[in-house]
Amino acid sequence: MRKIIHIDMDAFFASVEQRDNPELRGRALAVGGSPDKRGVVATASYEARRYGIKSAMPMATAVRRCHQLIIISPRLSHYRVIAEQIRRIFSRFTDKIEPLSIDEAYLDVSDSDDFGGSATLLAEHIVRTIYQETGLTASAGVSYCKFLAKYAANINKPNGVFTVTPQQALNIIGKMPVEKFHGIGPATQKKLNNLGIFTGQDLYHADITILRKQLGKTADFYYHLAHGKDERPVRTSRQRQSLGNESTFVNDLTDRAEMQQALKKMVDKTWHNCTEKQLLPSCITVKIKYRDFSLHTKSYTQMPHNTPILSLNSAQLIATALLEQASPAQPVRLLGVSFSHFINRRLYPVQQRLFD
Repeated sequence: MRKIIHIDMDAFFASVEQRDNPELRGRALAVGGSPDKRGVVATASYEARRYGIKSAMPMATAVRRCHQLIIISPRLSHYRVIAEQIRRIFSRFTDKIEPLSIDEAYLDVSDSDDFGGSATLLAEHIVRTIYQETGLTASAGVSYCKFLAKYAANINKPNGVFTVTPQQALNIIGKMPVEKFHGIGPATQKKLNNLGIFTGQDLYHADITILRKQLGKTADFYYHLAHGKDERPVRTSRQRQSLGNESTFVNDLTDRAEMQQALKKMVDKTWHNCTEKQLLPSCITVKIKYRDFSLHTKSYTQMPHNTPILSLNSAQLIATALLEQASPAQPVRLLGVSFSHFINRRLYPVQQRLFD
């Protein structure tokens, strides 16, 4: 049986700031952008969360909820140094580490003999070690698969460990709302709800044929999760799923030419980022957030499948066309672009055109 630990740092950015500045301890703070420049909350301290402040919330909204909120600009390079320190702690116990972001990771400890082979005791030890060496708290989830390990990491937050055994799995999954399942967002949740599926137990008893008609190829994955089956391995090397850039404007954009110019700069930056990583995208998505905070996306996928977009000029034309298709009908608060479905550039050498 596999033994998977999911480690999630508690309010990571905010906790680092409170650790480094004792005057901030016990006070409501948010790390993120300025409310005057339409910044958003990157991380909120637990004191701030009592006011309903959470990640991705507009900072102006956060300030309205907590007038005494302290706002700290992010120190990303500093956070990365600490994240690497934590990763080195992980590597003392296993070489099977899959970072999910700067502040969380999966560890496969199936082959570990530490603590008599108890993954729960090992997780507790790792959490203690992180605190002893960094002064920061973490929470851990332990189970036989990634799905349940990640779920378990949120049960005893902050600074806690929770284990889901195979014997407990189906009971826990059965009570779980489907929106808590890995990969299920608002659109998929709505489709499931329309089928009368609201919990893991509902999904467990669902007709797989109907699920496939509604959800396509993802139906089997969710159905298997409802049955406690998740064979996804802990991947020690992860290819980026997407790369992108976005910008929230100080003043809403209403002029289409200004939108196109802003989008062009984002495409340029994203393309060069891909080039540095030797990646070619086959899918481009444009994201638009309006003044009323409603969100709209448009995507283009190169056909046939696994055929990359080979030039910056092509990427620019596609992104501009997607913006035109969206036809923004109200002032635009935010624009973004992301590239995905990558193919290694070395597999598609871009030939020089004759007579350049």
